[in-house]
Amino acid sequence: MHHTSLIAILVAGFVLAFIFGALAHRLRLSPLVGYLLAGVIAGPFTPGFVGDQTLAPQLAEIGVILLMFGVGLHFSIRDLLSVKGIAVPGALIEMTTTTTIGWLLAKYLLGFSDGGSFVFGLSLSVASTVVLMRALEERRMLESPTGHIAIGWLIVEDLAMVLALVLLPALAGALRGNDAGDAPVWPVLFMTLLKVGGFVAFMLLIGRRVIPWVLERVAGTGSRELFTLCVLAIALGVAFGSATLFGVSFALGAFFAGMILNESEFSHQAANETLPLRDAFAVLFFVSVGMLFDPMILIERPLQVLATFAVILLAKSTAAFAITRMFGRPTSTALTIGASLAQIGEFSFILAGLGLQLRILPPEGQNLILAGALLSITVNPFLFAWIDRRRAQELAQAPAPTEQVAPPIPADIENHAIMIGYGRVGSELARLLSTRSVPVVVIDSEAHLVERARAAGFPAIRGNAVNPRVLEEALPGRATTVMLAIPNALEAGEIIATLRGLNAGLSIVARGHSDAEVRHLLEHGADAAVMAERELAHSLAEMVMAMPVYRGARKLPPTSAVF
Repeated sequence: MHHTSLIAILVAGFVLAFIFGALAHRLRLSPLVGYLLAGVIAGPFTPGFVGDQTLAPQLAEIGVILLMFGVGLHFSIRDLLSVKGIAVPGALIEMTTTTTIGWLLAKYLLGFSDGGSFVFGLSLSVASTVVLMRALEERRMLESPTGHIAIGWLIVEDLAMVLALVLLPALAGALRGNDAGDAPVWPVLFMTLLKVGGFVAFMLLIGRRVIPWVLERVAGTGSRELFTLCVLAIALGVAFGSATLFGVSFALGAFFAGMILNESEFSHQAANETLPLRDAFAVLFFVSVGMLFDPMILIERPLQVLATFAVILLAKSTAAFAITRMFGRPTSTALTIGASLAQIGEFSFILAGLGLQLRILPPEGQNLILAGALLSITVNPFLFAWIDRRRAQELAQAPAPTEQVAPPIPADIENHAIMIGYGRVGSELARLLSTRSVPVVVIDSEAHLVERARAAGFPAIRGNAVNPRVLEEALPGRATTVMLAIPNALEAGEIIATLRGLNAGLSIVARGHSDAEVRHLLEHGADAAVMAERELAHSLAEMVMAMPVYRGARKLPPTSAVF
């Protein structure tokens, strides 16, 4: 007999997530809404297929580990320190305000216990990293002062939630009302802090040396598979080891594993190699969370759902707006910060699930948190759209100078080349063009590559070139050439099609890895497409044929560039 429960839930989870995620994207909503709805469809509260209720939480746990590993891998002390004057006090005041309002709502309207009300309020106080980062990236605000404040604010919230996840099990007895049989809170809290301190000391003293050393040795083998396995083994192994040996949560272990790897010179490669798996299990995490949601609460308790939604959308965002203004920031910045935080996501789900597991939060509380998340994530894009329209009207009345990249794009630049992708190929190509006095503007989505380009003296724009706003910042109307050095031909094809709409006279050259990719690029409007492997073979053949024994013996094959 075949045991197909795991296969069934994986297939159903990915297929339903793809269908509803694509539908949400089509409707210009966050894909997270689609993933959560996919879980609702696969859950026990709706007819049709029902996923295995024992396997789903385990897959979700892996998703939590990889999510927290990703948070640690991108954790930036520098980003936090640059805006610590507003982000640290602002986030703490906003979280305290939201938690208090949520506690009052749960205590006096929903009838929860004090402990359940606290967990409920705290779950409403933290924004989704995925939603916030995507909204800022779409609006080209990641590197703006407003974006730095929002990211720093988010880092403080994430750190506070990591601490809450560590301390909640120790405080479970007190939050439940100190049930009979529970140990006194202070000894338990002391032992928890002692274990956490031991784990942190172990990671800083030993893990900080061993993990980068192991990663460097594995990278030296040249095996991409071994490198990916090494990164995953570190993430999952540290998370499991932290829970087994030190009694701390998987989340904290994975977060510290990411932080330690972030200090390694291979951190960016580690992030890129594990991104597909992290994304896949993150999707399963949101699907599994959706499986816990009972949609009947929307019908049975509509007022409670609306009250929860109001705390997230109105109370939380208003608090963030007021705090930002109190620190002397302009209204436009305060509105953006408020909109950025007017939603909840992954940390809220993790905390609510832990509260339910520890019998602190009732199932109704988790359902209300999930309903609030669905509504807030759905409404968030419309809130940003209103702010965008307001900002456009203000700029039309009193145009303000736009921020420039550093080094800035010269105001009189013309006949320049736009380099999309500053990896190994793009960086060398940009250098060669620069030596021939060709002005180059770089576009790349990776922060470390953008910094490298700027250090080399090139104006560099951070963002995904699929976004027309990103391309427009590179002034394609004045450019003569665009070089697409990114290895993804499908993405390059979309960029080429957008470029043709911005400037039909551009000369566009791209790279492919197969004849099919070259055809795809040409069909989407590229003037030339080069197959990298074939060009490498020709270069090596030229070296061989330059040897005395072969010189003049035969002719080299024609060039592989397709025009």
